[in-house]
Amino acid sequence: MKAKQRVLIVVSHPVPYIIPLFRGMVEEGSLDPLVAYCSLQGVESYQDPEFGTEIAWDVPMLEGYDWINPPNVSPRPGIGRFWGLINPQLMDLVDQVDGVMVYAGYAYASFWLVALAAKLKGKPFLFSTDASSIAPRDRAPWKRWLKPLILPWIFRLGDVILVSSTYGKEMVENLGIPPQRVVLTPSATDNDWWLAQGAQVDREAVRQAWGIPEDGVVVLCAGKLQYWKRPHDILRAFAVANVPGSYLIYAGDGGLRGELEREAQELGVGDRVKFLGFVNQRELVGVYRGADLFCLCSEYEPFGVVVSEAMLCETAVVVSDQVGAREIVESGVNGFVYPCGDIDALAQVLREILPERDRLQTMAKAAQKRLETWSPRENVAAQIQAVQLAQSIRN
Repeated sequence: MKAKQRVLIVVSHPVPYIIPLFRGMVEEGSLDPLVAYCSLQGVESYQDPEFGTEIAWDVPMLEGYDWINPPNVSPRPGIGRFWGLINPQLMDLVDQVDGVMVYAGYAYASFWLVALAAKLKGKPFLFSTDASSIAPRDRAPWKRWLKPLILPWIFRLGDVILVSSTYGKEMVENLGIPPQRVVLTPSATDNDWWLAQGAQVDREAVRQAWGIPEDGVVVLCAGKLQYWKRPHDILRAFAVANVPGSYLIYAGDGGLRGELEREAQELGVGDRVKFLGFVNQRELVGVYRGADLFCLCSEYEPFGVVVSEAMLCETAVVVSDQVGAREIVESGVNGFVYPCGDIDALAQVLREILPERDRLQTMAKAAQKRLETWSPRENVAAQIQAVQLAQSIRN
């Protein structure tokens, strides 16, 4: 019997949607993953500056696979800063494995430590990107100038590059990476968990708690209330569409909440717009199930796993054409895709679909069905293929 391949998987910190991948690898049996978390932020509570609140995920994160938390020697530890993750022990761990896979991005010092060790020790080196565009999230002009110059060199460090969507694959190939070295690993969440939890939700009870009348129709925006998510767009489109009996729910928090609350009043829709604040995973299931249409307006959204979560909870979706998850949205079948920033186009979608309750329900069922072939199962199979490919390149 062929020996399992011991693979070191370097991750910045635990996040709910990647955990099923590690458990899936263990269950499949071809790989023997050792997950190295540069930080335990998320398992341990932390102050999220973008949500503007303290967060600790309410689902099991460290069960079902081998993991380690190598010491972080950064003088200012934290996610979001290059020098916030410095984990020198990663270099020693490379000696103990057959290959290295990095989920932590190149914007962390630890990425460069483990990349150096893999290169010096001749180990297959793979790294993952969920990006679908090289446009910078913060819109910085210098990054727009610099990224096309340095990204081809960075991506050539990988024997194999893992991408989360076909748009990501196109992006990496356009940087000059040979197509045969780019592997699509569908960005997926824990499908089984969301389906099981969603089946237990009392949808009507959720809506009653929100004060939604029986014949009301609910649009949901879930995520950080930050500028790159463009949460104002759905508010303005909602006001322009002005569909009778419609309501808009925000699940999430952040720096724009005050502005959104004021603008809702100014637009005359304040009585039909509700803000729930930050919602953790278990409670979020009910939020998705209580909605009729989920909307993600982002101008920067590498994939957007919230789209998958909503679809698994049997909710139709509408996303901008800058959201990577548009790959799993078929306009008119399980949702809609509209031009990012086009308020009138988004308002037209709302006018078209919100009065059509039967059609919304049909689209919601189609949304859930689409995820049958976009799951951790396909992701794990692709990662196994990628490891084998990287080994063949090294050999």
